Amino acid sequence: MENPQQGLLIDWLTHQEPAGGEAWWQAVREQGAPLSRRLISGDYEVLFLWRDPQGSERTSSIRTVYMDVNSVTDHHSLDPATMERWAGTDIWFWTARVPAHWRGAYQFIPCTRQQMPGWDLASGDRERQRNWWISLQPQAVGDPLNPLRAQMSQWGVRQSALHMPEAPPQPGWLAFDQGVDVWPAQVQQCDWRSERLGNQRQIWLYTTAGQASRAMTDVPLVLLLDGRFWAQNMPIFSALESETRCGRLPPALYVLIDEIDGATRGQELPCNPEFWHAVMAELFPLIATYHPVTANPARTIVAGQSYGGLAALYAGLHWPERFGAVLSQSGSFWWPDFNLVRQLPDPIHGRLPGAGGWLTDYARRHPMSLPLKVWLEAGTREGEMISLSETMCEALLHGIHDVSFRSFEGGHDRLCWRGGLIDGLSWLLSP
Repeated sequence: MENPQQGLLIDWLTHQEPAGGEAWWQAVREQGAPLSRRLISGDYEVLFLWRDPQGSERTSSIRTVYMDVNSVTDHHSLDPATMERWAGTDIWFWTARVPAHWRGAYQFIPCTRQQMPGWDLASGDRERQRNWWISLQPQAVGDPLNPLRAQMSQWGVRQSALHMPEAPPQPGWLAFDQGVDVWPAQVQQCDWRSERLGNQRQIWLYTTAGQASRAMTDVPLVLLLDGRFWAQNMPIFSALESETRCGRLPPALYVLIDEIDGATRGQELPCNPEFWHAVMAELFPLIATYHPVTANPARTIVAGQSYGGLAALYAGLHWPERFGAVLSQSGSFWWPDFNLVRQLPDPIHGRLPGAGGWLTDYARRHPMSLPLKVWLEAGTREGEMISLSETMCEALLHGIHDVSFRSFEGGHDRLCWRGGLIDGLSWLLSP
């Protein structure tokens, strides 16, 4: 029987003496963390290691280190995953078993005794658990032993990346992963002051068509929601440039729309007609002062994830004469019924076959005269989200639309979405 605790961990603890010494950690650093090896089953055993900067348990105030691995650990759990300390050393370790096709982001959350919950988590107070878990996020840390560039989370802390050997390739993101400068000089920033919405936000404009785009009226237009993340936390510009250069993407104009903050995002993206009226009446004329804006719906793409994936398809279904192509990743198609995301005992592997929310019903009941081209994607490890996307796909296929659906081995994770975003754009922009 395969036992990770007696496998890779023991191998490395005895790899170089003494365990936890400078030579030992240098060997880990040269190998690159996390450490992994293939099992007979075809899955991979992964060993996560974190070095306590305060030393061993005799000198350190760290009493526990929580593991947060997207789609592997459950951050809603009343029994969160914790690392173990190797006695007498500065080594904290945790092992997991994942499929060969999996990828995901992870972070460590070291806690002192005062930062641990002051009540019994097993009491079942989920609201209290959630608030406590959120309070820990600002102190989360990435993996300094991981050679890949980390991304920034919504809390402003680093999240490290793990790609298993058979995960779908993401060649356009190699520059980002290797830490190469990913902010081209030709990115333009402007402010969108919206009278309709009563707010102001940043917009990032980026064209892969070069100076010729200023004279071309039918360059594809891609609206990317949650634009601040794709502009700053995980800049997408070098990936777009790389994939355009190699011919996977045609030259296009990309508009990254800032979500402002969580409250504004939660108000504007879930099926809000006023937001899209403002895009058409205010944002498009603003963009036109910098670059020509195509009027061809087939060459106008709305792309988004989660709430953004819901919003993108809402825009296409309601204004197909303007938004003819949609890229929706892990769309929040449960909206507005929160009960659809609260009833699964297993939020990672659970399923809700046939489940659908308001927008799915709308797609079924409103036949359309104009077809959409739709790319849908969801992770096999994000619980009800993949069932909701599958149901939406079935609803769209009963109409006149051209739909492509794909699942990936991962969770509700931008590390997964970034590859699907490029693949989806390639399919949507192909003849």
